[in-house]
Amino acid sequence: MSYETIVFAVENGIARLTLNRPDKLNSFNTQMHGEVREALSEVTVRRARVLVLTGAGRGFCAGQDLGDRSVPPGGAAVDLGESIDKYYKPLILTLQGLPLPVIAAVNGVAAGAGANIALACDLVIAARSASFVQAFSKLGLIPDAGGTWVLPRLVGNARALGLTLLGSKLSAEQAAAWGMIWQCVDDAELAGSVDTLAQQLAIAPTRGLAHTKAAIRAGWHSTLPEQLDRERDLQRELGRSADYAEGVAAFAEKRAPRFTGT
Repeated sequence: MSYETIVFAVENGIARLTLNRPDKLNSFNTQMHGEVREALSEVTVRRARVLVLTGAGRGFCAGQDLGDRSVPPGGAAVDLGESIDKYYKPLILTLQGLPLPVIAAVNGVAAGAGANIALACDLVIAARSASFVQAFSKLGLIPDAGGTWVLPRLVGNARALGLTLLGSKLSAEQAAAWGMIWQCVDDAELAGSVDTLAQQLAIAPTRGLAHTKAAIRAGWHSTLPEQLDRERDLQRELGRSADYAEGVAAFAEKRAPRFTGT
């Protein structure tokens, strides 16, 4: 498929999806939503084992393109909930539900829904010049794209309220210090760091990683007994996998494993 608002490719088990509206700081319009949805549907079909999501130019994503929304004259009411149901809810759930690791390479500002799309990914690596902004309060809105759910879990209630009520810019370095993201690296090292991580995950036991990320997120709303049962069931399934057999054999033979993701 030919894309106009994104760049998408799969090579050597690594899918790379780049939001490509740099003149608009890669903010989402209707066309981009459709193209991202189509690309994400191809990730597993094309047997990718890791996905890298990033932005073109100087920004990661500025969230929703407000110019793409038709606002009735005279300050009439606008149904923003329809946009969430149609676009952002499916996007966040798809990113979190992909059966493979998802890396967000935040190369610049991640604002509004753009910040929360990054946080929906499994591993977030940001350039030192990047920043995260919960810009919704400046528009009289609440954080969407999962922001009210994920932020308190990542940084705690006090910091989540400070970030969302004040709309303050949070540097990548501070985000890493708070545990909101995985890593902050120098700008010149971002591409190399992301490539190294993607290559590492592309040869990892993908099935086990997929169950790991799903189990950790499920644990956020499970009791300890429920989570112990979940671990038992998943471990039982993975213990029968080809990757587990290969991992044990490689350990015994003192060689690097050759995982297939099965």
